[in-house]
Amino acid sequence: MITFVWAFFITLPIVAVIHSAGHFFFAKIFGGKTNIVLGKGRSICSFGIFELRLLYFVDSESYYQELKIDNRLTHCLVYAGGVIFNGLFIILVNTAIYYGYLPKHQFFYQFVYFSLYYIFFALLPIQYGKDHVTDGKAIWNIIKNGKPTAE
Repeated sequence: MITFVWAFFITLPIVAVIHSAGHFFFAKIFGGKTNIVLGKGRSICSFGIFELRLLYFVDSESYYQELKIDNRLTHCLVYAGGVIFNGLFIILVNTAIYYGYLPKHQFFYQFVYFSLYYIFFALLPIQYGKDHVTDGKAIWNIIKNGKPTAE
C-alpha cells in the first residue's frame, strides 16, 4: 500500500509537472504567454505561472497563447515539449543510475514507468472531449489544418 501511495501521490504528479514544464519551456522560447496547472478541481493556491488544484495527482495542464514566433513548427514543438521533457528525464535518470549518482530504487523505476506512460498516451492521436485532444492529435491537426483542434 505504501508503494501505491508513493506512486500516485508523489511520483505521478512529479512526472505530470515535468510534462507540463516541457510545454511551458517551448511556449516561452517562442515568446508565448503560458502557465502550468497541476490537478483538477477547485484551486488551492497559485503563485506566478503555477496553479495547484485540490486533486493535484489527477492531471496537469499547460496553456499558451500568442506565440511571437508563430508557425506550424513552433506550435508542434510546444505540443511535443511535454514528451520531449519526459524523454529527457528518462535518459537523465537512467544515466544517473547507471553511473551511480542515483541508487537503484523503486521510486526511480516508477518515475520512468509513469514517464513512459505519459509519453505513450500523449502521442496517441485521439480526441477525448469536444475541444480537448492529446498532444499527438494536436500535432497532427496543426500539420494538417494549421490549428491544434479540427474544425
